[in-house]
Amino acid sequence: MLMLLAGLFVIANAGFAQTKTSFAIRAGVNFQNLNGEDMEGRDLDNKLKTGFHAGVEVDIPIASEFYVRPGALYSLKGAKYDDNADTKFNLGYIEVPVSFVYKPMLGTGRLVLGIGPYVAFAISGNVKNDDMDMDIEFENEITLQQALSGTPYAKGFDAGGNIFFGYEFGERFFAQLNAQLGMVNINPKIEDVDDDDIGKTKNTGFGVSVGYRF
Repeated sequence: MLMLLAGLFVIANAGFAQTKTSFAIRAGVNFQNLNGEDMEGRDLDNKLKTGFHAGVEVDIPIASEFYVRPGALYSLKGAKYDDNADTKFNLGYIEVPVSFVYKPMLGTGRLVLGIGPYVAFAISGNVKNDDMDMDIEFENEITLQQALSGTPYAKGFDAGGNIFFGYEFGERFFAQLNAQLGMVNINPKIEDVDDDDIGKTKNTGFGVSVGYRF
């Protein structure tokens, strides 16, 4: 990945000297959910939970008005379950998106349209309500005994797709609306249990960002 980004950087600067590579900081609010099915095939009855994201990104020009945008962000995801105790699932990820971006001139600034994949690595998680605060354990595979122990488990890896659009005000400030669809079942595999019987849980959500470009 680093070699690919380095190659893109060299090509961009050789072919588009008039267009600068630019760095930015970005932060905003997430509205996240955990969608899917439980072990009996019923749709999960979760609700949106508010989180946040913050990080850095770089726009590397590859053609006139077209860019590759790698980045690194901390993103707090999860969901809320409206039981009597108002249970919240919190999942903290280091997220690495690589987006393809189109930025045509519009008025005094630029319209921003982007799409691309992301990978994410969980670094924290818990399940909280009025009576409980339990850390989520991150494992790719667990035993049946672990699954029945009451301890919450999830995979530590996630991946999916991003799509966003926004507007750059001049050359510095920008705002955008983000949407995200997780494509990895974050339920860990259970030993000696068929994959169809462990349920499916995927991160989904949208958010709003503001940022500053250097």
